[in-house]
Amino acid sequence: MSSSFMTSGSRRWLSPISAFIDHRSLVIELAKRDVLGRYRGASFGLLWSLISPFMMLCVYTFAFGSILKSRWPTAPSGESNFAVILFVGLIIHGFFAECLIRSPTLVTSNPNFVKRLVFPLDIMPWPMVLSALFHLAMNFVVFIALKLFIDGTLAWHTFLLPVVLAPLVLFTLGMSWFLASLGVYLRDIAQVTSVLSTALFFLSSAIVPVDALPEKYRVFFELNPLTFIIDQARNVALWDVAPNWLGLGGYSLVALALAYLGRSWFDLTRKGFADVL
Repeated sequence: MSSSFMTSGSRRWLSPISAFIDHRSLVIELAKRDVLGRYRGASFGLLWSLISPFMMLCVYTFAFGSILKSRWPTAPSGESNFAVILFVGLIIHGFFAECLIRSPTLVTSNPNFVKRLVFPLDIMPWPMVLSALFHLAMNFVVFIALKLFIDGTLAWHTFLLPVVLAPLVLFTLGMSWFLASLGVYLRDIAQVTSVLSTALFFLSSAIVPVDALPEKYRVFFELNPLTFIIDQARNVALWDVAPNWLGLGGYSLVALALAYLGRSWFDLTRKGFADVL
């Protein structure tokens, strides 16, 4: 009895990741299918996951560096490549935006999964998040290659990027469970998230540092869940500054709470999915 109690207690604490732990083979297989499905039929196949961000970075470098001669207002001395600084913000926003936009249709686009009583519906956000993480990783591979080419060295703090991004992944999972459930009952959510994604981009530090903004507008940027993570990613990847551990700890607690609430909400509402679909 004691052993079963401990098992039950452990699973309760691991609730946000228990779906992945219990069905990791299925989750990984679905994530692979999602990634490979994007490049099916393309001549270069999976290589496009590296070619696309490289081409995008070339466009940014040409537009902002050669044509507009843009400079990041608060960049430390010696780090003035606007395109590279912008690229870090775009990578993180791209990960979050992909999950934000796709989450409301996770259940509605797979009604056959809902009707299979044995299919674990609570894993559905996981393949999507892992697929988005794969593309985020490929983007950072391109970033690191460019950084090495430009500077000839790589700051050791760069290797802390997974630690910086982990709270955002947890936050994204919680959000995905909420939106996947709401998308079943409120189909208009899918239309709202694309607009919200754009708003989160322009109201984050992806394109402008918060310190360069007038005081009265900063609160909108600081409340954006992307701003803190983007700033910390730039600190470790570009400027060799240690992350704000206290801030990451607070962010992680909020993200963990959202993950628990999102998973609980999904479990509570999933009983009505089959009736609606």
